Amino acid sequence: MSNDYNDFNRALIADLRANGGKASGGPFKGGNLLILTTKGAKSGEPREHPLAYSSDDGRHVVVASKGGAPTNPAWYHNLVTHPIVTVEVDGETYKARANVVDDDEEYERLYGQHAQRMPGFNEYRQNTSRRIPVIVLERLDETAA
Repeated sequence: MSNDYNDFNRALIADLRANGGKASGGPFKGGNLLILTTKGAKSGEPREHPLAYSSDDGRHVVVASKGGAPTNPAWYHNLVTHPIVTVEVDGETYKARANVVDDDEEYERLYGQHAQRMPGFNEYRQNTSRRIPVIVLERLDETAA
């Protein structure tokens, strides 16, 4: 990952935290963003990722699009290895289990819902031959975490 990309993400994360989970400017101003903290698949170190999300029945949904790249993003590999993650959204922080959607009907419904709110995700799908993963973040009961 380039330093410019990492610098952009660090600045975006700082902006989200400083403004109750809302981007104050730039290309994501007004968008639905959350901060997903995963554990590195190999390193075990915490990794923070600002991600666009949609909502479904009170759950947060993220899509591992990587802009339509031919490979999945690193954060996806992290949560497959370590599915217990931390979610920061709208000024709230909670533990969640990241569940990759396997059911085709549910996958299409959630991906379509996500892309309806953020049309760029339709383009990402056209730019790659891989099945772009859809992940539902299920809030954990604090006693279960």
